Amino acid sequence: MANLLTPDICVIGAGSGGLSVAAAAAAFGVDVVLIEKGLMGGDCLNYGCVPSKALLAAGKAARQAAQTDAFGTTCSGQTIDFTRANDHVRHVIATIEPHDSQDRFEGLGVTVLRERAEFISRDAVLAGDTEIRARRFVVATGSTALVPPIPGLDDVPYLTNETLFEQRERPEHLVIIGGGPIGLEMAQAHRRLGSQVTVIEAAKALGKDDAELAGIVLDAVRAEGVAILEGTSVDRVEKTATGVDVIARTAEGKTIEVAASHLLVAAGRAPNVQGLGLEKAGIDFTARGISVDKGLRSSNKRVYAIGDVAGGLQFTHVAGYQAGLVIRSILFRMPISMNEDLVPWVTYTSPELGHIGLNEAQARERHGAKVKVLTAEYAGNDRAQAEGLTIGKLKLIAGPKGRLLGADIVGAQAGEILNLLSLAISKKMTMKDLAGFIAPYPTLGELVRRAAISYYAEAPGNIWVRRIIGLLRKFG
Repeated sequence: MANLLTPDICVIGAGSGGLSVAAAAAAFGVDVVLIEKGLMGGDCLNYGCVPSKALLAAGKAARQAAQTDAFGTTCSGQTIDFTRANDHVRHVIATIEPHDSQDRFEGLGVTVLRERAEFISRDAVLAGDTEIRARRFVVATGSTALVPPIPGLDDVPYLTNETLFEQRERPEHLVIIGGGPIGLEMAQAHRRLGSQVTVIEAAKALGKDDAELAGIVLDAVRAEGVAILEGTSVDRVEKTATGVDVIARTAEGKTIEVAASHLLVAAGRAPNVQGLGLEKAGIDFTARGISVDKGLRSSNKRVYAIGDVAGGLQFTHVAGYQAGLVIRSILFRMPISMNEDLVPWVTYTSPELGHIGLNEAQARERHGAKVKVLTAEYAGNDRAQAEGLTIGKLKLIAGPKGRLLGADIVGAQAGEILNLLSLAISKKMTMKDLAGFIAPYPTLGELVRRAAISYYAEAPGNIWVRRIIGLLRKFG
């Protein structure tokens, strides 16, 4: 006989989204069971955001040390210790780990079960020898690296984000299949830490971002020595005495061969839906994930799905955003609706590449000729000049009455600047609002104000404005 638990909420998956739901519900005194078969903290802490940004930081430090001549200093005899860089990655994970730990959540009043979860009916889940019958369930099982069906891949050693950060020795030649954010971030990090790097992308690298601004990133990464092969598909891979041979074909039909010491597959993500018994619970799902309505409910109205497993945008902050929505729905019976226009994203290369809201094409489709694209160049910013960070550009998409509809930015600290723009979009701010705030000088954030002010660039030449000024002057 299985043990029986009857909590108000049962959360499956202790990644970012699941932990947020469990912590919030427990804070309100709600009985919560949290089930996790793997590591607490999920992909973000252990294999994703945290280790990747830590490795990027190590690569950035190496790059900065090699570029001090421009500031009148010389760094001689620089060496790069890849093992110590990996130590930094492990230290960062270990430092954050207690915040996501089982002990912490049990201290919050959450019942934590370290077992595999499987639905056995529409209203029950089995985890080990415990049956959980809850009023509501939240599936937050995340995703794993998508491994494409490349001939020979099963017969060669390859890395994914789940094994990449276990590497204690520097890869001699890292070949990366996939030119998305993960592929480009890891390409630049490893190149800066001394590896030869080749990226192979079947379509366009960073293809989901503004093409002009993505091109600035690709030029910068290439300038550091990373080979980026776009429009190139991998035909097969073969094991060799020193690693892996990657045989690929260009868009023109030319066959190329790249010898790799290490192979990283970064070709996308696959939602973790297998083994959950979703069929037994009447939960519809596809290869893209669990099908949910605008309120994040599945076809079984007892069951919500959030984060990567629900399809859509796959970011840690999206899982956290959806967790907040679900809490409002479950605890307070409030209507909720996921709004993807509010979701920012950032690729943490150098320069960084960020986006929020509508892009230019989407904005024009909705609002036509009323859309204005406003820009500001990093080269025109005094702080950027002082720090030698002049590669970059900001685009603001202004709609009817000057309302901010979207933004794209490439350059240093793009992610930090995007915080302001994310708030502006969520609060439906206009160019008047963004032009009217006082930015401390000198900061990169002044880019936002400069771009917003350009919305009014035609005002000084407007004949009616000039006539009003002239009339007012007559009054003394």
